[in-house]
Amino acid sequence: MYIFISVLILAVSVLLGLIVLVQNPKGGGLAANLTGAGSQFMGVRQTADFLEKASWSLAIVLLILSLTVTMVIPRDYVVVGAQQSEIMDKVDGMNNTAPIDFQAPPPQEEVQEE
Repeated sequence: MYIFISVLILAVSVLLGLIVLVQNPKGGGLAANLTGAGSQFMGVRQTADFLEKASWSLAIVLLILSLTVTMVIPRDYVVVGAQQSEIMDKVDGMNNTAPIDFQAPPPQEEVQEE
């Protein structure tokens, strides 16, 4: 489920990016390229409205999917590889108690040869 929603987020993000790039903030973009004598009344305005509605809709879908994916993230995901299992075996086999005496050993006397 997590991977499926992640793929949906990726697809929605790409579509949203494409729709935003098609739009022009000053009324140009795809709507400006479709201007013609007969289509100016119906076609251009409807194209701009469609792009605006599509961008808002995709932004809302992206928000909902992002919130949904946080609820379905696998929490008990553990990867056990060869190195990790060796380390865990060593950690489990160790004595986890700290030594009581932290003092350095007494200095050894030097033996003088005659």
